[in-house]
Amino acid sequence: MGSRQITEKSLSMLRSLPRISLSNLRDNPGSKKTSKRGRAQHGGDKHGAGNKGSGQRQNYMRLGYETGNNPFYLRVPQEHYYRGHHLRRQYPPLSLLQLQHIIDKDRVDINKPIDIASIVKTGTYNFYPDQKHFGINLTDEGIDIFKAKINIEVQWASEQVIAAIERNGGVITTAYYDPHSLYLLKNPKKFFESGQAIPRRMIPPPDAIEYYTNPENRGYLADPDKVSEERLKLAQKYGYQLPNIESDPEYSMFCERKDPRQIFFGLEPGWVVNLKDKFILKPKDEELLQYYSA
Repeated sequence: MGSRQITEKSLSMLRSLPRISLSNLRDNPGSKKTSKRGRAQHGGDKHGAGNKGSGQRQNYMRLGYETGNNPFYLRVPQEHYYRGHHLRRQYPPLSLLQLQHIIDKDRVDINKPIDIASIVKTGTYNFYPDQKHFGINLTDEGIDIFKAKINIEVQWASEQVIAAIERNGGVITTAYYDPHSLYLLKNPKKFFESGQAIPRRMIPPPDAIEYYTNPENRGYLADPDKVSEERLKLAQKYGYQLPNIESDPEYSMFCERKDPRQIFFGLEPGWVVNLKDKFILKPKDEELLQYYSA
């Protein structure tokens, strides 16, 4: 084929092909590679959690945390399964069975009112206020063998537990303690050695007021007359004879209650306990007396 023919063929081919423009320019196939956003060789599939640092150093993520940007309770917002789970008050359980064992081993004196401080002192129960623990939840395990007659103060109790305590002639009260008061009750000796005055106990938050003012729950802010009525109703409901605590020799002990602002039995807010010299300093200034009695 001569050069003239080649030229003619090339020109005819150019006439049939579309004109080159910005709209039809393309890179050669395979000339560019789009890589993932990411962390080196992992390619961005770890979402910031990784597989080394926290596992090696035991720096674990908080309870309920999920890697990535959208946790479960936000992916399913209409159910609200875990919303605010890290803010909810927790009550570590103490069963009636454990309480009966503590009493049988004489680790607690049933001739005195029992509160969270005396339970912790036995060494069989512990709680952590920094982990949203707000005291004792008295559970009904061992309800059939519980026979003790006591005056006990807990932070949470079911109807069956209240019936088990009152069936034996005892008294139960549910009371709220703020986190600072719980720190003091967990280790009173450490607090007294610091030389600070005993603070006032705070009142319950709005979402807990209803529980602690309800006589059915034996709340410490409930009307005593209504509590007596609820004691009789509960005895009729569960079919037992309600013992008459007024004729009991320990009636004065069963009537003993803490003031809503009081943290320790026998110790008032504002007092300073000196363990070394074994005496108590009481405020005499009118302003201090008015502050701690308010």
